Amino acid sequence: MLRYPLFQHAYFVNSIDDACHKWHETLGAGPFVTARHHKTDRFLYRGEPIEADVSYAFGYLGDLMLQFIEQHDDKPSIYREMYSKGEEGFHHIGTLVPVADFQVEKQRFVSMGFPVACELYADRVDAAYLDTRPVTGGFTEIHGDPPHILEAFARWRRAHETWDGTGTLITG
Repeated sequence: MLRYPLFQHAYFVNSIDDACHKWHETLGAGPFVTARHHKTDRFLYRGEPIEADVSYAFGYLGDLMLQFIEQHDDKPSIYREMYSKGEEGFHHIGTLVPVADFQVEKQRFVSMGFPVACELYADRVDAAYLDTRPVTGGFTEIHGDPPHILEAFARWRRAHETWDGTGTLITG
């Protein structure tokens, strides 16, 4: 099903800070960069302009990017579709798609019967979440790969590769 490399596992959590600490202490993940109360330029949830108040943490564990998501309100969202307040767990896998192929790849998933649950534009990049839960147990995010995003991801990965596990675990 995936035409492009899988790069991310994402988890819905009650606290991004707690998740960063637990994953670091247990598995050595980190350091993490946060985007607290993230805002987008354009956001649609199930075709409606509903944007929940969410914060994200990003870090690496080996070659795998981890994303932790915390929702601060009770608005309908792709997160609340899977988890009620107080619950947490695996949410989605992510794949990077060349910018020129983004719309074609999104339509390919839709043609296979996986509806678009959410689409957004933020930080000069498109992303879409396809409802692949019947197959994967979670959503599948397709994320554009413009140079500034690839550079940020590479910087976060280098930080993990060169980090000795001491100092600041969470920034942002």
